[in-house]
Amino acid sequence: MKGYIEERVIEIARYIIDHNATVRQAAKHYGISKSTVHKDVTERLHQISPTLSTEVRMVLDVNKSERHIRGGLATKEKYLHQKPL
Repeated sequence: MKGYIEERVIEIARYIIDHNATVRQAAKHYGISKSTVHKDVTERLHQISPTLSTEVRMVLDVNKSERHIRGGLATKEKYLHQKPL
């Protein structure tokens, strides 16, 4: 793997761990696609640093378990700001 890709993978992993970030948040922060971030932290990171991969996996698992709650809150917020008919 090329050096700059390894650096990017580790940097993204650190960002996700430090900020409890989602894949979308990390992608937006680094200006890359969600697919790239996901591939970086699920496939490439495991080859580079299995221990760091485990830490990221724990954060992503928590995010995944909470996503239905976030979606509900986002929908509630959306309808609170709409004008009544």
